[in-house]
Amino acid sequence: MHEKKWAQEALNSFDAVVGAMPGFRSREGQRKMAAQVAQTLSQAQLGKVDEGEPDPRRAIAVVQAGTGVGKSLAYSIPAIGMALSRGTRVLISTATVALQEQLVNKDLPALAQKLDQPFKFALAKGRGRFVCKLKLERLASTGEVQDEMDDLFGEEQAQAKASRPQHELQARMQFYKSMADALATQAWDGDRDSLETPPEAEAWSPVAAESSSCTGKHCPAFSNCVYYERRKDLVAAQVIVANHDLLLSSLGSKLLPELDNCLLILDEAHHLPSTALDQFAGEMDLSRLGWIDKLASRALRVNQVAEVEELADVPKHAGQLRQQMQELARLVMEHYGEALKAQKDSYGPARVRAARGVLPEALLEPLGLIAHHADGFLDALRAISKALRAEIKDKPEEARRLSTIYAQVGALAPRLEAIYNTTQQLLQQNTQADDIQPVPHAKWFTLEMDGEFIVVKAHASPIQPGSTLRQHLWSQVRGAVLTSATLTSCGHFDFFLREAGLAGDASVTTLEVPSPFDYARQGTLVARETAADPREAARFTEEMVEALLTDLSRIQAGALVLFTSREQMRQAVDALSTSMRNQVLVQTALPRQTLLARHREAVAMGEPSIIFGMQSFGEGLDLPGALCESLFITKLPFAPPDDPVGEARAEWLRSSGRNPFNELVVPATAIRLAQWVGRAIRTEEDQAHVYCYDRRLTGTSYGQQLIKGLPPFTLQRQPV
Repeated sequence: MHEKKWAQEALNSFDAVVGAMPGFRSREGQRKMAAQVAQTLSQAQLGKVDEGEPDPRRAIAVVQAGTGVGKSLAYSIPAIGMALSRGTRVLISTATVALQEQLVNKDLPALAQKLDQPFKFALAKGRGRFVCKLKLERLASTGEVQDEMDDLFGEEQAQAKASRPQHELQARMQFYKSMADALATQAWDGDRDSLETPPEAEAWSPVAAESSSCTGKHCPAFSNCVYYERRKDLVAAQVIVANHDLLLSSLGSKLLPELDNCLLILDEAHHLPSTALDQFAGEMDLSRLGWIDKLASRALRVNQVAEVEELADVPKHAGQLRQQMQELARLVMEHYGEALKAQKDSYGPARVRAARGVLPEALLEPLGLIAHHADGFLDALRAISKALRAEIKDKPEEARRLSTIYAQVGALAPRLEAIYNTTQQLLQQNTQADDIQPVPHAKWFTLEMDGEFIVVKAHASPIQPGSTLRQHLWSQVRGAVLTSATLTSCGHFDFFLREAGLAGDASVTTLEVPSPFDYARQGTLVARETAADPREAARFTEEMVEALLTDLSRIQAGALVLFTSREQMRQAVDALSTSMRNQVLVQTALPRQTLLARHREAVAMGEPSIIFGMQSFGEGLDLPGALCESLFITKLPFAPPDDPVGEARAEWLRSSGRNPFNELVVPATAIRLAQWVGRAIRTEEDQAHVYCYDRRLTGTSYGQQLIKGLPPFTLQRQPV
């Protein structure tokens, strides 16, 4: 085997590249991580295994690399070097757009110039980020739009659509015409993200490329297709950058490299479990059902151009599907209506969850019938797809008209697939996992108003991300590195390994690489202990806001304040003095890039600037030096208590005799808090104070556990 040779060559490549960098300073932790990456990936047995051969060897490293280690270089150089030596490819998956952009626009171009062997890299995006030229041409013209208004305005807005003023319709058509002109003159490349002002989902959706409405090489616009042109870049690239959503949603497709024959890097890996839960959850709207009849009529229209035997069943499946979904909505309101209506003043949709994942008996029959008729309807659509593709191939002169019919049918097909997938989860009986106890799915129903229209939805989700990832992801992966600054929780990898589906996996190695920063010298953690218990929301917020404003009055450079709720942030904004309002930038009031640009400008001019932000500002925000000399954490970032998946999971743990607070809540909060605190010290020169107003941090046993998971700041305790 060439394992040792591959690993040594990859590490030599790392040493050569970083040693040649201007201002290079040797980082012991970075090289230690690079050595682990090289060793792990060299051990993975890639490619097909002959029948009768032993199972291929897998190798997975889980590496926590503290801020300042330089982890993107530590994994990318050895991984790329090894991929080139082994004749394979590297797939790098991130959680945030910011890191994707850093890799594609900065890190990888620099590496391509420094590595001895040339390599190509490309950014992978989902098909829906690109425009469908055929759809755009149709909507930009005046011909077919008038009687296809639902292609201009979403189906969910059926009630409002009829009352839309003519000028709004004309404006939307003009918008599409300007996009079509820009595409035709090559002033725009067809990527949604490269538009000067990316459109809202409602405007983009009608022209977005979708697999369900795409005829591929049979499409008359195929030779100029933006999506397939971008696919060529991926095929030619040795390094592909994607995100966790795309990685999980494209499993089994050919968009990304086959996971048993490439080297996988998962950066920002602490997001992987939550992404998995989101990816495999399902929902279906039980109220707005006009699309079912529209899909049926579009499907039957195919009779005019092709003979499809299964079309005879479409009216029956469509009629029964609609009837049973209406019946399910009626039964949901019969069983849960009072509980849902009692929440009319709550923020967001009213919600009620089925305890232990057990649905009322009366709901099972209509759910079974919905699944049956959705499945039959999908079979008919598959037959239609096959017949239309054959017709397009045989009659190229009819390709444009037939592709339009295909797209109109395909545009609604994903809703049908969502119904089938959601009913499968809702009907799922509690299944055995980890040889412990049956694990239920989370199942819940929501009620909200769309104008005067009542909308009832059914939802379902797995509750164990680890089981889902083991089944769908790790069963395919041979060699991988998972990394982040926050993978340990309260000082241990156990929680993350369970969440990621890697606990007990013999192929997994863990490594913790500490930050090179001198946190005790560079930072101070100030525990501002309120008299009010944070669980007494009104009293605590009042006291916290008063203390916060006192502390903010002393700010002379950049500061970041992180809130756990919009209401908490609103109260703090309302309490600001007139003079301080000019110094505060509120996340909800400005686009992120605009807000950060203003913050940098103010600090550069020597003026105090304070950012008020929520959860998304607690992660991935890089504000070195004076941009964030003070960080304020208003309350420990526990997850919302009413999350239905979290509720279902806690309920299941309690029924198993386990403690969800210790096993789930505290470890998850520890990772989130470590991310938040990580905004404070970004370079070896930074000096910062971190303030926390939640007395539970120092006054409880679990608070002491949370502190263990934070950088070793100098701790000061100050009563408010």
